[in-house]
Amino acid sequence: MMTKIIGVGNYIPSETITNLFFDKHIFLNEQGVLLKGDNASITDKLKKITGIEERRYAHSTEVTSDLGLIAARSAIEDAGIDPETLDYIIFAHNFGDVRFGTVQSDAVPSLAARVKHVLGIKNNFCVAYDVLFGCPGWIEGVIQANAFIKSGIAKRCLVIGGETLSRVVDIHDRDSMIYADGAGAAVLEVNNDDDSGIKSHLSASYTFEEKDYLYFGKSYNNEGCQDTRYIKMDGRKIYEFALVNVPDAMKRCLDSSGYSIDQLNKIIIHQANEKMDEAIVNRFYQLYNMPTPENIMPMVIHKLGNSSVATIPSLLTMILKDELEHHKIKKNDIVLFASVGAGMNINAFVYKF
Repeated sequence: MMTKIIGVGNYIPSETITNLFFDKHIFLNEQGVLLKGDNASITDKLKKITGIEERRYAHSTEVTSDLGLIAARSAIEDAGIDPETLDYIIFAHNFGDVRFGTVQSDAVPSLAARVKHVLGIKNNFCVAYDVLFGCPGWIEGVIQANAFIKSGIAKRCLVIGGETLSRVVDIHDRDSMIYADGAGAAVLEVNNDDDSGIKSHLSASYTFEEKDYLYFGKSYNNEGCQDTRYIKMDGRKIYEFALVNVPDAMKRCLDSSGYSIDQLNKIIIHQANEKMDEAIVNRFYQLYNMPTPENIMPMVIHKLGNSSVATIPSLLTMILKDELEHHKIKKNDIVLFASVGAGMNINAFVYKF
């Protein structure tokens, strides 16, 4: 018995935000002091480090559950299933629905329940719940769905990852330029027909010293409301943490799958930071004393930014629907998925298509 992906979908918001959008922003440091250099220099440095040229923001009328709903409908249509047959709807996010122009999160009822309601599912035994696991939330939802399916608790699950990070950023923090909005989804079901599906998985939470590498903190603008909190990060510590721990986790996951490194066809990694992701994958291959193959790691952060839990399912959808040049996934390909984020959490799974 295997757990197989039978349908994928995503929603990439139409509002394109280029780096020029930040030209008039007033960027401050943690002490509220104006950063040195003009904004063009600041955004150029960001581009060199992260690779981000553009990012997508949700329309002012949309919230995270709206984005997730669109991705879910696309995945259900791609799978060709009746949504009434779903046993679980798992929605990974981190900040709930934050309406444009507000700072308040709304996560009651759960975003999964909202999606189920709008889908019109009458089956009371289709269980809808949310996962808060940082950027690795969608992968964790997939791992949970796999556990339900392998144990016989479920036969079919919908896993959604959606976020509107543009609603929770401090506009005076240059890190705000990294974040984006989007959603992706996949339908998974039991597979007894062949050997395609999830082969291995791994999850870890580093909280002893690493808990506050990503956190909610006050604005760098000391004249603003000090009771309002925004997403904040210690970028240097996250970078160092990821380079030390993520390659090892990826190796553990691949080794437990039964496949060798030379059988690996693609690595789909959370689109967090181009330089960091490249360094992670290079170190992963160094653990096997191998050079990193060309085109092993597709990247879309250049145009889509970092949309947290949405990056991996969105990227997977783009590849499977032939929307990325130079990147294909064929029957029998072995793909390693991996993510790192707030927690600090790391997870991965190996999948045979």
